[in-house]
Amino acid sequence: MQRGINEDWRKDRITSAHTGENPMVITKMRSGFAAIGDTQFLPGYCVLLPFKEYSSLEELDFKQRSEFLLDMSLIGEAIIKVCNARRVNYSIYGNTDAYLHAHVFPRYNWEPNERLPNPVWQYPVEKWSNSEYQYSDYEHREMRAKLTNTIHLLMEKAY
Repeated sequence: MQRGINEDWRKDRITSAHTGENPMVITKMRSGFAAIGDTQFLPGYCVLLPFKEYSSLEELDFKQRSEFLLDMSLIGEAIIKVCNARRVNYSIYGNTDAYLHAHVFPRYNWEPNERLPNPVWQYPVEKWSNSEYQYSDYEHREMRAKLTNTIHLLMEKAY
């Protein structure tokens, strides 16, 4: 992320996505916004934010659910294509940020063997908080652009 940008968008990521103030938004999708993850210790990590706050996936009607889950999978497919990930892990919790959103994590062959069978949440706290692993336009701009383009191509095929 660029230095000097107002961080207020973090307080309400969905509203800030609608107003164009959330700098992490990659693109608008059918069910919400694809956003690059705040941390990039697993390059390509993204989040799918719905257009409005729902407490859970079950609050969506069947059509909305289908669209959300399809969009989540399109983000995952883009990550695999762009980042050459070995697989993608999908997570919907809503425990810390108590609204529906999906984490889309790439997994890589270069990860330590003891990490591969475990959820990414079990990585040490410094991977999540250390500035060296945070998203930066300087370091991640090209990957982000490729993810955006690939998501757009996949949306054209899917919709």
